[in-house]
Amino acid sequence: MDNTPPPEAIECLRALCDNVLQPVRDHFGKPVRVNSGYRHPDVNAKVGGSKTSDHCKGMAADIEIAGVPNHELAQWIADNVGEYRQIILEFYTRGQPDSGWVHVSYNPADNKKQLLTATKVDGKTTYLNGLLA
Repeated sequence: MDNTPPPEAIECLRALCDNVLQPVRDHFGKPVRVNSGYRHPDVNAKVGGSKTSDHCKGMAADIEIAGVPNHELAQWIADNVGEYRQIILEFYTRGQPDSGWVHVSYNPADNKKQLLTATKVDGKTTYLNGLLA
């Protein structure tokens, strides 16, 4: 499947990098591993992503930093990055610092600063308000 981002998604990816990912990298002094960035809608469907995912617009990335607990990473972004659309601490398990990942999105037209934790309940993804550790 072709997963080449169109020009408008490239602009969104650039804004995400400039406003969120680079400040994170600068603070922690380590590379930011992007597990998932832009996803063509066909790719997004194949991986089971939401039809309204910011990944399809180039506005989101799922990230981790080696040696930094994902909860700490999510909390630092929430406390220190001025603008973001959404931070989701996804499938983090308390006591397992490397579990899960951090979904972060940036949309200059709609940075609502939503903080969520994604977890599985009876096999279904459930979103809880806030960053639960």
